[in-house]
Amino acid sequence: MNVVIVESPAKAKTINKYLGSDYKVLASYGHVRDLPAKDGSVRPDQDFDMSWEVDGKAAKRLSEIAEAAKGADKLILATDPDREGEAISWHVLEVLQKKRAIKGAEVQRVVFNAITKSAVTEAMANPRDIDMELVEAYLARRALDYLVGFTLSPVLWRKLPGARSAGRVQSVALRLVVERELEIERFKSQEYWTVEAEVAAGGDPFTARLVKHQGKRLTKFDLANEASAFAARDAVKAATFKVASVERKPGRRSPPPPFTTSTLQQEAARKLGFNAQRTMQTAQKLYEGVDIGGETVGLITYMRTDGVQTAPEALDEARAVIGGLYGKEYVPEKPRFYSTKAKNAQEAHEAIRPTSLARNPGKLRLEGDLGRLYELIWKRMIASQMEAARIEDTNINLESADGQTGLRATGRVVTFPGYLAVYEEGRDDPEDEEGGRLPQVAEGAEAKVRSAKADQHFTEPPPRYSEASLVKKMEELGIGRPSTYASILTVLRDRAYVRMEKQRFVPEDQGRMLIAFLGEFFERYVEYDFTAGLEERLDLVSAGELDWKVLLREFWTEFNAKIGETADLKISDVLTALDRVLGPHLFPDKPDGSDPRACPTCGTGRMALKSSRYGPFLGCSNYPECRYTRPIGVQAEGEDAAAGDRELGVDPVTGETVYLKTGRFGVYVQLGSGEKPKRASLPKGWSAPDMDLEKALRLLRLPREVGMHPEDGKPILAGIGRFGPFVLHEGVYANLPTVDEVFEVGVNRAVDLIATKRAGRRGGAEAAALKELGPHPVDGQPVRVLSGRYGPYIKHGSTNANVPRGADPLSVTMEQAVALIAEREAKGGGKKGKKPARAAAAKTEDGAKAAKKPAKKAAAKKKAAPKAKASAIDDDEAPF
Repeated sequence: MNVVIVESPAKAKTINKYLGSDYKVLASYGHVRDLPAKDGSVRPDQDFDMSWEVDGKAAKRLSEIAEAAKGADKLILATDPDREGEAISWHVLEVLQKKRAIKGAEVQRVVFNAITKSAVTEAMANPRDIDMELVEAYLARRALDYLVGFTLSPVLWRKLPGARSAGRVQSVALRLVVERELEIERFKSQEYWTVEAEVAAGGDPFTARLVKHQGKRLTKFDLANEASAFAARDAVKAATFKVASVERKPGRRSPPPPFTTSTLQQEAARKLGFNAQRTMQTAQKLYEGVDIGGETVGLITYMRTDGVQTAPEALDEARAVIGGLYGKEYVPEKPRFYSTKAKNAQEAHEAIRPTSLARNPGKLRLEGDLGRLYELIWKRMIASQMEAARIEDTNINLESADGQTGLRATGRVVTFPGYLAVYEEGRDDPEDEEGGRLPQVAEGAEAKVRSAKADQHFTEPPPRYSEASLVKKMEELGIGRPSTYASILTVLRDRAYVRMEKQRFVPEDQGRMLIAFLGEFFERYVEYDFTAGLEERLDLVSAGELDWKVLLREFWTEFNAKIGETADLKISDVLTALDRVLGPHLFPDKPDGSDPRACPTCGTGRMALKSSRYGPFLGCSNYPECRYTRPIGVQAEGEDAAAGDRELGVDPVTGETVYLKTGRFGVYVQLGSGEKPKRASLPKGWSAPDMDLEKALRLLRLPREVGMHPEDGKPILAGIGRFGPFVLHEGVYANLPTVDEVFEVGVNRAVDLIATKRAGRRGGAEAAALKELGPHPVDGQPVRVLSGRYGPYIKHGSTNANVPRGADPLSVTMEQAVALIAEREAKGGGKKGKKPARAAAAKTEDGAKAAKKPAKKAAAKKKAAPKAKASAIDDDEAPF
């Protein structure tokens, strides 16, 4: 018997069918060991010795693997063909060796780029040893991320109140987002005008733009105002033109190469609206396979790759499919060969492509995200092997009789579509499109101006980063690696350092604060060149050209010294530095030239950055005489008066004054000015300038009594809580979709919402499932996607696992659900039994128990700084 180890249960089932009864294929469910989330897991003073810990669920799976391996002839490690897959194989082998489960079995490592019978069979025929250079590259990255996460984050917690954590790569990605926002804020829009005319020269009319005025070639800002633009327009109307020249320039446009991980994420964002995480989850499913005619078949090659090269048999198939579908004229004379830009050939696999181009997307009829992404991959691969598009650019130049005025018309036509018949690469920020086909005109022909117009324009700031453009920029700078981009962008959102507006990244104030702090006190570690250089050195490790511990020693010596320099740093020093750095953002210049830091309440104090246990805020220097505060953020022009302390009117019921105020947690309304006045925060979507007495009183009178419940006669209330608007009856809360509904919801609607919510509570029937995924492949219990109070989640038995933020709950697959459930259970999710009177001593990997010590009265001592939590470090790249 031969035992084969893969990562996912879906792959295990498929590969077992391919290999037959002489093989037993088991799944590791991803990583089986990790660094314990506590201090001391990486020990620089012991030559970077590392402690690994097997979690509870992984321990059970490893025991099953060990039991199977004891009687095996061969142990075949067939995890994914990348650095992480190599590391998983190494971890599994290490654990099995410690368990002495491998006796006479031969250990082999195999990799396959696609889950097809031919690919798996070929891989089995060509085994190799574990690539320790790739493993050492993994160890180096893991150690670096751990050391940054567990060393820098505690510094932040002590020196920057309200901060969460910082990391090696995400911090640099966040810097890109913050710096782009600063560019936008500093941008000064400039007015300019253009003049266009509709012209005819013996044929159909066409549009031409003014390029010469008063004998001078125009630049962008020469027509700077309405007067000059109208004068130029009138000159065009008055002039008599002839066709001075006609220029035709034929050209060719070559197709883009097939997808890499990075370009797939970019195009899926542009064309499908997928975030990077959603793209990779869908690609994983396509790679692992879908059921076709009763057989599970992998539809695409491995989706984590830097390579653009394609196997010869795939090139031959592509040419055959192109000829059959589009004709021989669309097949180039020779196959197209693309070279990879990957810095390390060991980590550059074949491009992402369909395992068989004969599987046309239209015939497969895949559903939802699977179908859309597969079609994108199929079209890109087909296009990459098609003939180039042939294009003709045409310029018609018109000159006035006196030579003082000139017009130009520009057109572009596709004379042969080539690959454009199938696919055109998207753009993050579309530029002005070239004109279409122009009519045939003769040089020297008279041209008559039918109409002319002048249009006003304003220059625009650089656009905020989308997922696609941010991934592209990171790749250009060499920050991170494509396989890590999805996790990097997810961490940025999950840590609330950025938010998404119209699918663009906008930095939150906490994100700005973090980058300002790191830029001031750890500048080198957020530099683009330093981060890219470290990535290149990690590539040298995986190429076997650099010892991984040499890299760690060099990094740690300097980084640890920099951490030591912050020991005597006071919070007041940090606030002073950040106030200076963030001043232009927090207090932009005012149009009237007045002091932007002037307190809007007392008028004599100056606003500055201050701190509390809840984080930084802006406060008046005249505290405590003046208690004006506001949250960190830029106020819109004229907002001081609207958002600062002001009276909205008098409450007709109590006779007390209603105020609009701004505090460190945002804008709120207040009734009266007694010792403990009633207050209500403005809900999301309500702006301070729009507040009036009526709106304020509606907020202050919440919760509102909707009516009496028809079954028990007890009141139903509507209000706004920590998690948004709700209705409440006898301890049961039901969410309302909008804030406005708090003031409008009636008894019937409230009763329905509460009944639905009550049905889903413990002890009653569950809420209706968003999606039924079917029985779990291990225990057969149903797996469902449900809608919860805090968002969609996956339910399996007593385990609830959140659907990742940004992911479409209706597109979750069984394989994704199984992985999320396993991850949740590994972290201690699911129902727990009654807590024992005394916790059992924790076991380490080798089974040693912590020695029991007698209780001892602890001497009073200074409270220690908080230790790094589990969230301070994630797989592959350190989080914030």
